Amino acid sequence: MSKAQNDVVITGIGIVTCQGVGKEPHIALLTADGSPKTIVETEKFKPYPVHPLPEIDWSQQIAKRGDQRQMENWQRIGVFAAGLALDDAGFKDDAEACGSMDMIVAAGGGERDINVDTLIVDEGLKRNDREVLLNEKLTTELRPTLFLAQLSNLLAGNISIVHKVTGSSRTFMGEEAAGISAVETAFYRIKSGESSHALVGGAFSAERLDMVLLFESINAHSRGGWLPLWSRDEGGIITGSLGVFLVLESRAHAEARSAHVYATISSVEGDRGNRNAGNLEKRLERLLAPAADLPAGSTAIFTGSTGMKDLAQREKAVLERQFPGAAIRGFGGVTGHGLESHFALGVALAALAVDNNAKVPPFDATHEKAMSTGTSAAIVTTVGHQRGEGVAVLSAEA
Repeated sequence: MSKAQNDVVITGIGIVTCQGVGKEPHIALLTADGSPKTIVETEKFKPYPVHPLPEIDWSQQIAKRGDQRQMENWQRIGVFAAGLALDDAGFKDDAEACGSMDMIVAAGGGERDINVDTLIVDEGLKRNDREVLLNEKLTTELRPTLFLAQLSNLLAGNISIVHKVTGSSRTFMGEEAAGISAVETAFYRIKSGESSHALVGGAFSAERLDMVLLFESINAHSRGGWLPLWSRDEGGIITGSLGVFLVLESRAHAEARSAHVYATISSVEGDRGNRNAGNLEKRLERLLAPAADLPAGSTAIFTGSTGMKDLAQREKAVLERQFPGAAIRGFGGVTGHGLESHFALGVALAALAVDNNAKVPPFDATHEKAMSTGTSAAIVTTVGHQRGEGVAVLSAEA
């Protein structure tokens, strides 16, 4: 691939999943000889398994106790991962660079008042006029101050406060599609010359009763014990607490400071629409077109499949048809599904695999092929549990 000064390159990776804190445990995951270890909590939210957050010393990236205390866990996870990415890129103590850095965050709503949610569900079992019930509870039970303390853009605000990233700031909401839009926006701002460096990512706290309730309300949760992503006969999502931030730069900006480049992003695109009558397949094929010429043997496909049976099977069929022989890796099976942060997680894992020329082991040995050579290019997909699709294509530095 020819190099251009406005190429978008990845120079910083901050990552926290159940597999560990920082790059090292995730490089170990991608370069292991055998199947990765399974880290899952099956008792706390029984019958719903969840991939838990690892042990974290928050003070390593959030020095002030007061800052730690005033954030809920989803915010702490994100601020911590953002600090890891800035450290990794060499920007952490560069006030001038942080002051001009774009920040693009994907985040959901904050933690809810679980007592009010429980009250509404219990009352709803006894009444048929549920719209009236909701209006009653909204006027008598809801605390506006609770909501104000949980606004989605507070993650970006706390990153600005703690890490002094004070350039432009955007926050996207909208589940998996928000994460796709965040990375896509950062990519095109740098590609067009509007931006030279950006911090992009998100965070998700799965260990919340309100999130368990939301997934269960659409019958999307996997139940019982853990199974690998493609081996869930009944389908279903197993969520995971995680945070991921990436530092993206133009090649010119990265080269000017002799930064280490993990990978080049050659394309990112998101889309959404009706999935019936083959529309999902047509959309995925179009989104995957920029990856058509990648070498099958050394290309790893990091699919952000949720594990929901119909969607998982349809996506995997497209990937196997478009890229016969390529290694498909359902990474959510070992990290958990991270909703808004899931696409950024896939890009981070892909960049680490490319940078380390990793022979990524199968995450589901029954349904995934072994790699014969190291990873020289990667495709990242995400198919949202309700809507939204996205694809990124990464390549190694020559």
